[in-house]
Amino acid sequence: MVGGGSTYTPELIDGFARLRDVLPLKELVLIDPALDRLEKVGGLARRIFAKQGHPGTISWTHDLDAGIDGADAVLLQLRIGGQDARNQDETWPLECGCVGQETTGAGGLAKALRTVPVVLDIAERVRRRNPDAWIVDFTNPVGIVTRALLTHGHKAVGLCNVAIGFQRKFAKLLGLSPDQVELEHIGLNHLTWERSVRVAGEDVLPALLAEHGDAIADDLRLPRPLLDRLGTVPSYYLRYYYQHDAVVRELRSKPSRAAEVAAIERQLLTLYQDPALDEKPELLARRGGAFYSEAAVALTSSLLGDTGDTQIVNALNNGTLPFLPDDAVIEVPATVAATGPTPLPVRPLEPLYAGLIANVTAYEHLALEAALKGGRDRVFSALLSHPLIGQIDYADRLTDELIAHNREHLTWA
Repeated sequence: MVGGGSTYTPELIDGFARLRDVLPLKELVLIDPALDRLEKVGGLARRIFAKQGHPGTISWTHDLDAGIDGADAVLLQLRIGGQDARNQDETWPLECGCVGQETTGAGGLAKALRTVPVVLDIAERVRRRNPDAWIVDFTNPVGIVTRALLTHGHKAVGLCNVAIGFQRKFAKLLGLSPDQVELEHIGLNHLTWERSVRVAGEDVLPALLAEHGDAIADDLRLPRPLLDRLGTVPSYYLRYYYQHDAVVRELRSKPSRAAEVAAIERQLLTLYQDPALDEKPELLARRGGAFYSEAAVALTSSLLGDTGDTQIVNALNNGTLPFLPDDAVIEVPATVAATGPTPLPVRPLEPLYAGLIANVTAYEHLALEAALKGGRDRVFSALLSHPLIGQIDYADRLTDELIAHNREHLTWA
């Protein structure tokens, strides 16, 4: 696990311990340059395994090559620049009247520029040492990072917790177990809609919206009438598109999410030092990333075990959405086997969704070009193409702000 010093890691450890029959883990290595965090997180990880009777071993190191040596799978959960960089991503775009968010808009582009070169370096080192190992990417922006990995020929799959979160929430509302609920989840990472919710082959989404529409809308912080008009359930991230100006006003009125998470992380690291703590603390739920451990275990198990089951992942389009290039990375249900994911056929997509998906896909292409080749003009083009920006003055100013705030991470700046 690269980025194993994350305060979120105990959530994954708990999932690995609980689901050891799904993924019989023998050895887990936490890799992170921050040794002080590693020792705190790693100590708790070992205590969680011990309490739950997991026979696997856990170790940690700052040496990437030593950590990945012999691995069957490498999980990436990086945050280049830490919460300080995230805080910048979430604040300076607001000064220009644009959404400040770590995975979309100008902040998302900044994160991509910092992250893609590092991830590609890690992936190349994995390929040299373990050419058969799978890379599972949870590092945001997942769509752009996964596209970078796949276009460079790496064995990689992108993973997000939005779909499994919807599945769990809908199952709870319906009084069912999650494995009884099947989603028609479609779009790009952090730009998705649930077009149907099937139980025993029947679409129950209309009934779900009729009976629980208010609760679903409140959870997404979107207007209930929008869900009724669409007849779909958009992901939370569609707020940034559907209510852009309102979201900007809201974000300007309170501390950034990064500041909130940084405070939570400080508390968590203090808790993790307690030698009596042998389970994930309740505070961790406020850190975000719910159900990622279940999704990560299921995906890794399918890749290594050649199960051929259906999971929602980020994978190459390859004609699945005919209006996108084959090398676009989409987030859809796919059959997952030892050869990787194969997206399932998709019903024709309405222009309301297809248009936005096509626009953001074009932005992601330009964002990846900027991340790989650098240059102010490429950054400007990516920002100008983004539907949350799209104006010359905004793109010019945001380009300068992005470079100024990220110069230490950009080799070309």
